[in-house]
This record gives sequence, C-alpha cells and structure tokens, in this order.
Amino acid sequence: MSTSKEINTQAGAAAGMNWSGLESLLSGVNKYSTAFGRIWLSMVFVFRVLVFVVAAQRVWGDENKDFVCNTKQPGCTNVCYDHIFPISHIRLWALQLIFVTCPSLMVMAHVKYREGKDRKYVEQHQGSHLYANPGKKRGGLWWTYLLSLVFKAGFDISFLYILYRIYHGYDLPRLSKCSLAPCPNTVDCFISRPTEKKIFMLFMVVSSTLCIFMCICEMIYLIGKRIAKVLKVRYDNQRVLFAEQHELNNIAPPRSQYRRTDPTLAESQLSLNRREKAKEAGASTTL
Repeated sequence: MSTSKEINTQAGAAAGMNWSGLESLLSGVNKYSTAFGRIWLSMVFVFRVLVFVVAAQRVWGDENKDFVCNTKQPGCTNVCYDHIFPISHIRLWALQLIFVTCPSLMVMAHVKYREGKDRKYVEQHQGSHLYANPGKKRGGLWWTYLLSLVFKAGFDISFLYILYRIYHGYDLPRLSKCSLAPCPNTVDCFISRPTEKKIFMLFMVVSSTLCIFMCICEMIYLIGKRIAKVLKVRYDNQRVLFAEQHELNNIAPPRSQYRRTDPTLAESQLSLNRREKAKEAGASTTL
C-alpha cells in the first residue's frame, strides 16, 4: 500500500512539474504580449491548468472503476463504457491544453530568431543593430503573433466542437442504456458522480469560451491598432504632399514697395507745372 501511494505521489508530482515547466516556459511570452494576452495566459493557468491538475484529474479518476451496468455478462460493461466514453475527458482536456499553449511558442521562437540575427548583424557591422527592439510586434513578428492568436482560438473552438459531437452536448446523464453485443439485452449503466463531473465539464467549457473571447478581443485590438497606424501614416503623407504641391510663393511684392499717392497732390503739382510753363512763354514773348 505504501509503495502504491508513493508511486501515485511521484506521478502526481511529475505531472505538476511538467505543467509548471510549461508555465515557466510560456511566462516569457508575457513580455511580448499585449494586456489581453497576459489576461489570456493567466486564465489558462489559473482556471484551466490549475483546476485540471488539482481537481479534475481526481474527479474523473474513477470513471472506469466505478462505471456499473446491471448485467453480469462478461465484456458487456467494457463495451458499454467504450460506447458512452469514446475518449476520456481528462485526456481530451490535456490534449486541448497542449495544442492551445503551443502557438505561443511560435512568438517566442520568432523573437529568439530575431535576437540571433541581430547578434550576428552587430558582429558584422561593428555595433550597429538590425532591430531596435527584437520583441517589437512589427513586420513578420506581427503576423506571427496574429497567426498564433488564430491558432489558439481555432484549437479551442475545435476541441469544444469535438466534445459536443462526441457526447451529444455538455451533459452527463445519470442513466445510460446500452444494447451492444455481447450484452444479452438492453442494460442500464450508471456513471459515478455525474453531477460533480458535469459541473467540472461546464467549468472547463466556460473557461475555454472566455479564452476564445480574449483571443478575439486581442485580434481586434491588434488589427484596429494597425489600421489606425496605417491611416495616420497615410494622412501625414498626404499633408506633406499637399504642402509640397501648394508651396506658398511671394506672389505680390511686400507692402513697403507700394507708395500711395494723393490725387489732390497730383492735381496741384500739375497746375503748378502749367503756371511755370505759362510764365516761361510770357518771358520769351517780351524778349
């Protein structure tokens, strides 16, 4: 008994260490994520991984052992169990968590690739950097990050659909009827603690739905921010182009060049000139 307990304890510790190692690995993605990405990662490890490791495995650990059918026919219980539970919820959720968290590693791998490329560029060009910030979501890294969000949301949606199709909804009936061979007739089969298992299943479904919602919000945020930036750059370029095409020139001379003349002053000057000419004509006649 003590040996089996030690083995179970070691197995549980190993499983915990594996999830903690994955958590520490994905925690490095936080510094490259947006606020929505940080919330998503917290939700995954608090509401999904932690609940899966601490509670869900214990709740679903007796699904095969305590599955009972009202028959003594050899093999009937196993066939009915395989029919009612085509795939274990625990294994399906573990596979879902692995698939959902793996796309985040794409972003980290791309950043590491940029850092290595920048390191080689610094060595070849004597200190000048290729990337000012390798973790900045620009260019290819922006597309990699957006693609990781699509993969994460797509995997969650796919697994929710698979769970819905396999179990015909998110419900666990207290009584299931089975008439498969080698059962002699239609037998009644009973699941152990169906209400508790249904609660945990709904909790995992709701937490997956919230993670999908956060991924969609982050995608909308990234695309909206990118569109706003493109529109701002286009508007600035149009302003510069308009200023270059309609550059203000000195069409009119400065006001200091204008001399406003008084019309009365011009008439008096003209009459004065006429008098002087008349005087000169009179003097010439006298001579």
